[in-house]
Amino acid sequence: MSLDDPTTQSLSAHLRTLGGCWIAYGVIRLVLATVLVLYSSTATVMFGALLSRVPDPFTLMGVFHFIYLVGIVLSVVCGILGLMAGLALLGGKRSGRTLALIAGFVSLSNIPLGTTLGIYTLVVLLVRTGAESR
Repeated sequence: MSLDDPTTQSLSAHLRTLGGCWIAYGVIRLVLATVLVLYSSTATVMFGALLSRVPDPFTLMGVFHFIYLVGIVLSVVCGILGLMAGLALLGGKRSGRTLALIAGFVSLSNIPLGTTLGIYTLVVLLVRTGAESR
């Protein structure tokens, strides 16, 4: 396949677009993780206010803290993977495709932006490479 082929040019345009989107997504997720950490005490107080009529509020508060921590960790992981994938795609590195596929799969649970970007990444990188192998 030559570089003058429209399919190759289209794929490189998609990779540049994906790289920029992953960098922006990574920054957004890291900012979100920072905000979640900064406002964790406010979230705890707000959730605790809902537990006034619950038979066992301490167990539910423990579950809340666990889920909140999982949300922070997921946001950090998605942010770092997104930045790494975006920089690798824009730099034309071989690891860019693999990192973008991993970031796309991990980000699918982050509605709406992560889901949209993850599906676009999976479609572009899996469908295009599958069509090229035929």
